[in-house]
Amino acid sequence: MEGTFNFNDNSSSAFSDCDSDRSTEFTTTTENRIQRLLITCASDNYSDELIRRLILDLNSSSIDQQKQATMEIRLLAKNKSENRLRIAKAGAIKPLISLLSSQSPVMDLQLQEYIVTAILNLSLCDENKEIITSSGAIKPMVKALKTGTPTAKENAACALLRLSQTEENKGAIGRCGAIPALVNLLENGGIRGKKDASTALYSLCSVNENKIRAIKAGIMKPLVELMADFDSNMVDKSAYVMSVLVTVTEARTALAEEGGIPVLVEIVEVGTQRQKEIAAAILLKICEENVSYRVMVCREGAIPPLVCLSQSGTIRAKHKVETLIELLRQPRSSNATVRAS
Repeated sequence: MEGTFNFNDNSSSAFSDCDSDRSTEFTTTTENRIQRLLITCASDNYSDELIRRLILDLNSSSIDQQKQATMEIRLLAKNKSENRLRIAKAGAIKPLISLLSSQSPVMDLQLQEYIVTAILNLSLCDENKEIITSSGAIKPMVKALKTGTPTAKENAACALLRLSQTEENKGAIGRCGAIPALVNLLENGGIRGKKDASTALYSLCSVNENKIRAIKAGIMKPLVELMADFDSNMVDKSAYVMSVLVTVTEARTALAEEGGIPVLVEIVEVGTQRQKEIAAAILLKICEENVSYRVMVCREGAIPPLVCLSQSGTIRAKHKVETLIELLRQPRSSNATVRAS
């Protein structure tokens, strides 16, 4: 992915836990509904007629029927790729998105959560991504990301991540307002929300227009705070997001203004091996093009831990760390900064 500095291609493992269907369990009002859900979950041989009936119920005037149908579609799509294909082939995606796009003054938040989760589960099948996008899912998904329940926000972030894996969707998702909403989730969500937001942002910010949107939305402050909190279990994720962003000048400026340089140096000193290497890579990027940043990094005492890292890291890491050390040891009276790329 453009702009990353993952020495050992570890970014995939850092972002390996954004998965499907983490909604709260359903509450139903009758024994028959509970039994029906259990049968639907357990059945491997349900009929296409059942799917067609559920799709018809999506168009019902009863919110209860809409919820019930959406719950069952979600369950059917939860674990099996063949179910996701059958549901999409039967035509469920367009009415789900139409229901999610409802212009009602107040969207039923529970129904919104169920629909978002069903679409997330369906999006796990790559063959379904195009119809989900072409049916207009991005805009209402972003709305759910902004206004939904905590679970809806998390699942919307994961669904947008899935859609962003198609390159042409990244800009469209950003233009619909997803980036500020994801930054808000990164800053104010629970631990699950923070992880989902960082994963989506990592994917979306591989394109420059979304990097700028993220910087304008104030992403650097929560990233620096999460990187500084070693108990957050977010150091790796936030560092990888930062590594994508610092390819643009605005991000490097924001990083310095938010006090990110001392945090990065601390990570090089006391972080895990992977954390040390990604922090060093970010420091290299900001120091390549700005002498004043080199001075700041030196003042934080970066050279001794960098020397230690150069002796213990991977071959690729050693090369980058040694390059950074050479930059930091250059005479500081050097005139202009290197022209930004």
